[in-house]
Amino acid sequence: MIPYGHQTIDAKDIKAVIKILRGDWLTQGPAILRFEKALAEYCGAKYAVVCSSGTAALHLAYLAAGLKAGDEIITTPNTFAATANMVLAVGARPVFSDIRLDTYNIDETKIGNLITNKIKAIVPVHFAGQPCVMEKIKKIADKHKLLVIEDASHALGSRYKNSKIGECQYSDMAIFSFHPVKAITTGEGGAVLTNNKKYYEKLLSLRNHGIHKDAQGKNVMMELGFNYRLTDIQSALGASQLKKLDGFIKKRRQIVKWYERELADVKKIILPAEIADNYSAWHIYVIRTADPKDRDKLVVYLKKKGIGVNWHYPAVYAHPYYQRKGYAGVKLANEEAYHNSCLTLPCYPSLTAKEIKQVADSIKKYLT
Repeated sequence: MIPYGHQTIDAKDIKAVIKILRGDWLTQGPAILRFEKALAEYCGAKYAVVCSSGTAALHLAYLAAGLKAGDEIITTPNTFAATANMVLAVGARPVFSDIRLDTYNIDETKIGNLITNKIKAIVPVHFAGQPCVMEKIKKIADKHKLLVIEDASHALGSRYKNSKIGECQYSDMAIFSFHPVKAITTGEGGAVLTNNKKYYEKLLSLRNHGIHKDAQGKNVMMELGFNYRLTDIQSALGASQLKKLDGFIKKRRQIVKWYERELADVKKIILPAEIADNYSAWHIYVIRTADPKDRDKLVVYLKKKGIGVNWHYPAVYAHPYYQRKGYAGVKLANEEAYHNSCLTLPCYPSLTAKEIKQVADSIKKYLT
């Protein structure tokens, strides 16, 4: 079986983890600070706060931003449910904007029509590693005095114009995920990056139960927080992986070129394309079937051939939970067209040209 995603772990990663296991600290030690410093420096941000998952990172960012009951945020329906779920977790309400049909990111031209006095933030998601049109989103946010929080779970190593995603040039905060199928992994893990010291200090507090040291060195709880800490073990792995990130992305981009070469003439599918100003980390590679009726049958065929395919994503508003929570009447034209025809193909650094050809030949055999 060729899976749709897979981590890349080498001897240096294993050595880094073993060093921690043989040391004095397993959690809340110096490896966390080293990873945070390296991550902030890589992205060009002032501060990085690592945490237990990308979902935790979203929750921390929303809390640090002060989002609360009665507030609304604009985001995309083409994302993992956590982006919107954590909005609900702080008592706020997600408002879904339709997507573009080139990058499958939020359509920046449709955001303005959704803004009311309840809207407090915009949460763009850099789907598949393709950055959103952040300059225009920032202008909209500034005009209406809204926060921008980037869900960059797919986009560590991506660039928009001359800015690395995570630099926060166009946002107040950006979050990452370090799940095994992401650009780098810590097993489970995430991070929030920001250039705002106030947010940074709030994130640190909320990550650790809201507990601080008083003048006597006692632990005192100042606010309601959570155990969203990352361990030294995970941080050592993350720091080791980060050193190889640019190489991982180079391999992912080569895989995309192989797909483009092999699938360019297949008229029954639509290939993704990198648009101007974008340098994509290509977390995933998603094609669409020109006829939505072909998608599910193609999935069955490819899986029988030992090719692990996936769906990224059903529209968040289409999930049964959201349907029961007031979104039953929501249907966005581009999102509907996309989620009824999308298909995620294998994409990870250790894939070979031969394996990509195997995937492509199987698609061509079924569709042509």
